[in-house]
Amino acid sequence: MSLNGKTVAILLAPRGSEDAEFTKPKAALEAAGAKVVVVGMEAGEGETFANDLDPVAKYPIDATLDDVSAEDFDLLVVPGGTVGADKFRLDSKTIAFTNAFGDLGKPVAAICHAPWLLIEAGLAKGRRLTSYKSLRTDLENAGAIWVDVEVAEDNGVITSRDPDDLPAFNKAIIAALSERMAA
Repeated sequence: MSLNGKTVAILLAPRGSEDAEFTKPKAALEAAGAKVVVVGMEAGEGETFANDLDPVAKYPIDATLDDVSAEDFDLLVVPGGTVGADKFRLDSKTIAFTNAFGDLGKPVAAICHAPWLLIEAGLAKGRRLTSYKSLRTDLENAGAIWVDVEVAEDNGVITSRDPDDLPAFNKAIIAALSERMAA
């Protein structure tokens, strides 16, 4: 099913988002026909990294959190990267934006370290989630049920462990949008 007519927000930190966890979901969604908007905490560019240490590229921010609302989108994608995910979970606007997707019953997809943001946005408690293994205790302490699987889906929240899971993660987020279109 084509995702034509669907609009997706993908967060990009000023510095520190994991390149593959940003570029691969973005490319997969665009290839399926969705419009993807790069949303940043500030205007300008976001710089991505590989393995948290090696700079990869800079990408333009399409809109800032001040310019958008969850009502504008059908899905939110949050890439990992330890530094980027830490910036997201400390930013009140990013937390509110993410929480609004949950309030509206719209899907949120988070990979690797990005589930830290789910904790802050109140979207972890009681849900079956996965993440990079070092977040297990954080998620369990927030009331999530942590599982070690490629993709965990629970009540509109889609999570994956790391870049190795990107094929399954991308398939799950495309399926979630397709199911919303069919409903």
